[in-house]
Amino acid sequence: MKQGKTGAACRKGLLAASAFAMIGGSALAQEVGRGFPNQMGLIPGVTSIAHEIDFFHNVILLPIITVISLFVLGLLVYTMVRFNEKANPVPSKTTHHTGLEVAWTVIPVMILVVMAIPSFRLLTHQLVLPDADVTVKVSGKQWYWSYAYPKDNAGAGGFEFDSNILDQAALPADKLRLLDVDNEAVVPVNKTVRLQVTADAVGVIHSFVVQSFGVRVDAVPGRLNETWFKAEKEGIYYGQCSKICGKDHAYMPIVFRVVSEEKYKEWLEKAAKEFASHESPVKFAGAESATVRQ
Repeated sequence: MKQGKTGAACRKGLLAASAFAMIGGSALAQEVGRGFPNQMGLIPGVTSIAHEIDFFHNVILLPIITVISLFVLGLLVYTMVRFNEKANPVPSKTTHHTGLEVAWTVIPVMILVVMAIPSFRLLTHQLVLPDADVTVKVSGKQWYWSYAYPKDNAGAGGFEFDSNILDQAALPADKLRLLDVDNEAVVPVNKTVRLQVTADAVGVIHSFVVQSFGVRVDAVPGRLNETWFKAEKEGIYYGQCSKICGKDHAYMPIVFRVVSEEKYKEWLEKAAKEFASHESPVKFAGAESATVRQ
């Protein structure tokens, strides 16, 4: 596990935590975007895409799956009762039934059409990116994430930092096992965030997933994939790498802290100083600004 740079990483984590004691304390009281013990269903979404995914899953897919499962179960029970050797000692020699063959072809096609229409609409909403207020570049590495914020016209941004899982042997009581990190990515609430996702050229393929945002995109070496989200609530939202990428695949958590616009600007100033030694010269495709447009 890349717990590395342990001393420096821990100090950075403490600095970041102390900074948020002032600018992000209220966010701690907000909804936490993660799973809970005995939870049923998906993690509650806080973006339009996540709400659409919830609707597609709960209102369209689950009823279809339930009806099909009960229908198949009924057929199995009927077959066992009606066509067992005792009840049907002389087996039928029927080998062809035109109506049945038409039915088992047409009905599945109709079900797929019903599923396809909202599915294609959802994919379109995911893949057609709106104009972004904030652009963040995410790089998957072995095995942690790096976040880069480009510099805007006002001079804010222009830095990059690594986000490592916290040392599990010395995990604070208020932190989540296998989920919390030393440096969180921070974005403003109710603003469109464009994510540009890639992976190290010498690395492996990762999968960047934050379920509360409805975000899932592969991080591929040599390729820049894009996605977006617009969080409706302040709070802390967790994700994980969902691609079996290697020995430390299980130790690549993702943490986004969603704050108000004012607190986001304050964080940009503090982070630019804290991560000054990690300034990134990378140019961002289509990125105009790292901060909120006025």
